[in-house]
Amino acid sequence: MGQKKLIRFEAIKSFPNVLEYPQDMKGKWVDFFKNDHPITLELACGKGEYAVGLGSMFPAQNFIGIDIKGNRIWRGAKTAIDDGLNNVAFVRSHIDKITDYFNPGEVSEIWITFPDPQLRGSRFKKRLTHPRFLRLYQTILQNGGLVHLKTDSPDLYQFTLTVINLFQLDLLESSDNVYAANSVKPELQIKTHYEGLDIAGSNRIHYCCFKVDKPLPIEKDDILKQLISEQGTD
Repeated sequence: MGQKKLIRFEAIKSFPNVLEYPQDMKGKWVDFFKNDHPITLELACGKGEYAVGLGSMFPAQNFIGIDIKGNRIWRGAKTAIDDGLNNVAFVRSHIDKITDYFNPGEVSEIWITFPDPQLRGSRFKKRLTHPRFLRLYQTILQNGGLVHLKTDSPDLYQFTLTVINLFQLDLLESSDNVYAANSVKPELQIKTHYEGLDIAGSNRIHYCCFKVDKPLPIEKDDILKQLISEQGTD
């Protein structure tokens, strides 16, 4: 590990807005933020551009970025501290551990911004909009809570729409070319480091917003696997 990463890993241990694998935080975010404002998560937050950007736009809400990479979290956490954003925090942990940190209904919204689309082989189960992850989100989201996906990967976008359709979830918004619209919502104008890289080379940003307030029967996961195989994206 490079010296710069080591320094950042050490630095976040003293940051008041960073928790690493926190214990006994369920139901205690009111005490942490010192308010009962709605909580929004940014999953696989990277450098936390969305958590910080949304935190600046919506001071009456709380935002928590979650990622395993401490050196990336350092950037977002330091920016939040420097900008005096007391409504922004970060958790260093794996995404599949989120039910360890939040009570049922404790989260109002989830943003998934430019995650790894997991395109190789049969890694589609690792996609953050796979039903195995949606079941985790469903556990902590309040009734009617929203999930937002913003990605430059057309494969991940189409996969997510397939999941939404298969499980008959409520799709509230979708676009395969966000910036082509006449009017773009301020929250969709926030740009992450990875958006700027355009790794997918699609020259388009895809977005969808949906709810996960319907049953997600596990037996449909095999149907999803077959659909993805037929689509040739697995």
